[in-house]
Amino acid sequence: MKGLLRKDLYVLTRQMRFFLLFLAIFALLPGYNMAIFAIAYTAMLPYTAMAYDERSKWSDLAAMMPYTPGDIVLSKYLLGWILVASATTLSLIPRLIFGSILPSYTGNPSALFLSFCVGLAVIAITMPLLFRFGVEKGRMGMVLLIVVVSCGGSGLVQGIAEDGFLPANLTTLAYLGIPLLAIVLTAISLPLSIQFYRHRLKS
Repeated sequence: MKGLLRKDLYVLTRQMRFFLLFLAIFALLPGYNMAIFAIAYTAMLPYTAMAYDERSKWSDLAAMMPYTPGDIVLSKYLLGWILVASATTLSLIPRLIFGSILPSYTGNPSALFLSFCVGLAVIAITMPLLFRFGVEKGRMGMVLLIVVVSCGGSGLVQGIAEDGFLPANLTTLAYLGIPLLAIVLTAISLPLSIQFYRHRLKS
């Protein structure tokens, strides 16, 4: 499993180092818009790793290695979770350090936790599509789902980040409902993706 993660991280850093640097800068900027964008976009980076795998016929090589379909699928989910968690942590650091002294960093830092959960939900919703149809065939459906989920989730998180913008009961519901939704979607998505990937290997 560590080998699979290292491979994907190496490919991403090798091919997208400047873009990853821009995402890190966005995560550190004041306000929440750029931070939410950075967190949401890191949720899509596993698809880039999968695209490189398809282009290089990695699945043919992986079939000769001691990896199960579950290992390969789980490694892509872990990659997404690690990247989203890293972007969230990077966004949180300046807000904890400068939030009390710089007005541009004031707000509700816990709203970033909801951005993290939205990122997990994006991964959970789109991964089965990619493992079922492949990156190229599943791209259009994936993009549509990402736009709907990310825009809706980002709008809600932005509203929560601005204290008092949303009613207190809606804010409380979001803090409870969004993490629960991310957990439920992930619990359904992971075994579904494994099943789809096994089916593709047999076909």
